[in-house]
Amino acid sequence: MTPEQTVTSFIEAIERKDLDTAIAFLHDECEYDNVPMGKVFGPTEIRAILEPMIMSCSTVEWVVHRQAANGNVVFNERLDRFEMPFGWLEVPVTGVFELTDGNIVLWRDYFDLATYRDQLPTS
Repeated sequence: MTPEQTVTSFIEAIERKDLDTAIAFLHDECEYDNVPMGKVFGPTEIRAILEPMIMSCSTVEWVVHRQAANGNVVFNERLDRFEMPFGWLEVPVTGVFELTDGNIVLWRDYFDLATYRDQLPTS
């Protein structure tokens, strides 16, 4: 697979809530930098961050508006949508992925934390 195809397949696995498949796209030394919230390293820690959010949703949609690659680096502009028990939560995201040996070694997401928090229930 090309780097773009790998990132697209990773996103499709997230949307299916198939974390086993999604995590399989990650390099053993992957860094996930969820920019406003901090970094974690390695598939086990990344799964620990993703699982509570993804599995609490009835539907996950990461709508990719634009995606481009330069060698082993893939950039995308997305709208990450999560159908939560209280309704839809939508966050515009810019993602940066770097691949090594066909696996994602760096995944960095930029988004506005206030946009996320403002959609959470108040009580």
